[in-house]
Amino acid sequence: MAKKISLLFATPEAVPFGATGGLGIVLGSLPKAILQLSKVFEVGVILPLYGAVDESVRRDMEFLGCKEIHLAWRRQHCGVFKIVRDGVNYYFIDNEYYFKRDGLYGFGDDAERFAFFCKAVLETFDITGFYPSIIHANDWQTALIPIYLKRKYYDERRCIQTVFTIHNVEYQGKFGMEMLHGVFELDEGAKGAVEFDGCINLMKGAIECCDKLTTVSPNYARELNYAYFASGLENIIRSNAHKMTGIINGIDLEAYNPLRDKAIHVRYGRQSLQKKAENKNILQKALDLPQRNEIPLIAIISRLVAHKGMELIEHVGEELLQKDIQLVVLGKGDKRFEDYFHWLDFQYPHKVSALMMYDDVLARRIYAAADMLLMPSKSEPCGLSQMIGLRYGAVPIIMKVGGLSDTIRDVDYDENGNGFVFEHFNAHDMLYATQRAIEHYKDREKWNAFIKGIMGAQYGWRQSARKYIAMYKKMKDDRVNA
Repeated sequence: MAKKISLLFATPEAVPFGATGGLGIVLGSLPKAILQLSKVFEVGVILPLYGAVDESVRRDMEFLGCKEIHLAWRRQHCGVFKIVRDGVNYYFIDNEYYFKRDGLYGFGDDAERFAFFCKAVLETFDITGFYPSIIHANDWQTALIPIYLKRKYYDERRCIQTVFTIHNVEYQGKFGMEMLHGVFELDEGAKGAVEFDGCINLMKGAIECCDKLTTVSPNYARELNYAYFASGLENIIRSNAHKMTGIINGIDLEAYNPLRDKAIHVRYGRQSLQKKAENKNILQKALDLPQRNEIPLIAIISRLVAHKGMELIEHVGEELLQKDIQLVVLGKGDKRFEDYFHWLDFQYPHKVSALMMYDDVLARRIYAAADMLLMPSKSEPCGLSQMIGLRYGAVPIIMKVGGLSDTIRDVDYDENGNGFVFEHFNAHDMLYATQRAIEHYKDREKWNAFIKGIMGAQYGWRQSARKYIAMYKKMKDDRVNA
């Protein structure tokens, strides 16, 4: 019997233990998909034990042990807990000073917090009993793992292979050079790996040091070769193109299934599509919007930031609202955009509902109620909302960029179309695509047939997980044959 490949995902977040967005959703489902598709793997996930982890989950955890982690001059407690879900071993690094806070990121000492986490990942194998042959690190918070393995540890840990995934190149882990020794505990020999543009850039270091580099869609992998998308790292990415691959994310088709989703008011499927309208009426009533099924309900479920295309909506929002539509916005972000949507809500109380929050249950209810989902992103590494929208029969209206381009085709120009697409980051191009969707909605018989078709789209993990499995196996074969 072939020896199993021990695969450890190191991540700053994972559903349902603490998440802020797509990364957490991916790490909540990809490990399980790999385990379901291949018996060759033993799969673990390791993440911080955040204060946000529910008490009911904590009660099911097993305490494995603790030790002291040295980080430069610091000596910090590190507890290790474990829980098993769907055959996946989840390990948690516990340090209340670093992780028992209101939120996951955005603190002044994030550099120190995640340097501690990365060291703890590499120094607790004796406690977990899980000795990985491959560590799959994700985003800047875990970028020190491939850096440490190549530039710090000179024992048997150097045999561990690493994959590093760029989920969003805009967040690179940039810090002052003064942190090289005192926080990251790296010597002068490692300086060349992490130094970039006069500062420490952890993502750059991980790109240089990892064995395989991935990102979350084929189109985004191509885009990262260009300055417009790569946030300064285009030359580093081009020089490491030999180890780069783009694999589209997926969603958990069981978790996002309107036939079984307990969060929505009325469950429905392709053969009971009329029940979707009941969800729409319930949401309209809850948000004090007129209960009208004959007009389209357009949803925005997003972080309200510039690269998500909010400035396009800012330019033509009132023009769009001259149409007989309703608009529901769910998300948080820059004050400029939050204020704008609050203003729209005040100006158009019977057409707009602005909900400046993020709530998963409410998001699912909006997907279930919405006729269309507007995603005008300037950049979008993969995007999961468009896949969830398809699953719930909310037609995506998207900018042709990143993973949106890989997953959505325009129904007016492609016989297999599943949404509406505009190709230039321009407010009126977006408006025109939205108007085309509104015109299609008027023919309800054709629209309902279209919805039934797109709800059958399979953007689950099966196909993508197989690509990851093939990559991991090739890494091991190449190591054996080297």
